[in-house]
Amino acid sequence: MSIPVTLIAGDGIGPSIADATVRILAAAGADIEWDRQVAGMAGIARWNDPIPDATLDSIKRTRLALKGPLETPVGEGFRSINVALRTTFDLYANVRPAYTIIPGRFDKVDIVLVRENTEGLYIGVEHYVRIGDDPKAAAESVAIITRLGSERIVRYAFEYALKNHRKKVTLVHKANILKFSQGLFLDVGRMVAREYEGRIQFEERIIDAMAMHLVMRPEQFDVVVTTNLFGDILSDEISGLVGGLGLAPGGNIGTTAAIFEAVHGTAPDIAGKNIANPGALVLAACMMLDHIGDGERATRVRSALEGTLRDGATLTRDLGGTASTDEFTNAVIARLA
Repeated sequence: MSIPVTLIAGDGIGPSIADATVRILAAAGADIEWDRQVAGMAGIARWNDPIPDATLDSIKRTRLALKGPLETPVGEGFRSINVALRTTFDLYANVRPAYTIIPGRFDKVDIVLVRENTEGLYIGVEHYVRIGDDPKAAAESVAIITRLGSERIVRYAFEYALKNHRKKVTLVHKANILKFSQGLFLDVGRMVAREYEGRIQFEERIIDAMAMHLVMRPEQFDVVVTTNLFGDILSDEISGLVGGLGLAPGGNIGTTAAIFEAVHGTAPDIAGKNIANPGALVLAACMMLDHIGDGERATRVRSALEGTLRDGATLTRDLGGTASTDEFTNAVIARLA
């Protein structure tokens, strides 16, 4: 029986890499019924809405989506369409794996970053402060950390580690300075960690020290869990350790829905030129296959993609080659045959 999945191709290079990903999954024999929807600028063009009701209704029905990069229209009332989607479906866990495929400066990176996705500074509680005659003399943003939000994201990290045979969870914080908000996150993390003692190693790192250690000895880290802003920053740093965002997938996961995505931007300068690298979205699709229990097929697709990358004969321009999107896609499909 086909599995229904909402497909949001996205803006810029999104349609090109989405089509490539659909072709690769079809070649792997994935039995998926794609429900094609739009958002971002494509949503504005079709429905005059960056997040059309039809798209939201589709995700509510399928509870599963694969999404290309989206452009948030200026002045449409959204800080970010991606943030709006995460909030709408309470996708509290942002999961960003990064591992070495093409050997470079670091050859043994294999890190999964688990980021709290709905709280912290990105919750958007902010306002201007009047001083004297200036109504915008200062601005204040409030980071909201809850016990519930902290517990469920730390527990998710530990359960992920158990399920995927990982050995260690590193909790990243700034409780030495932000003693209430980050202190709560750390205290809850320690409480949860005690439940997994003897099964999963646990350590704590202060955010600034963590950023340094990641570029010195990244191979020492396994699963990393942290709050929203810190996770946003560290996830891009970790992607940089393995070659950049071109091979960086992400999953936004909640209790009732999950959206998997390429985390890079829309790259409008190369849109429509058939030269974009679909690797990040293909890897996101593999995360989606794992999520629905089709791990064997996910492994086959990953192996085909990794083999193509390591072979080096058919690489897109961002990876140092000259291949088109279609040529790269065909090379991956050939390895699936």
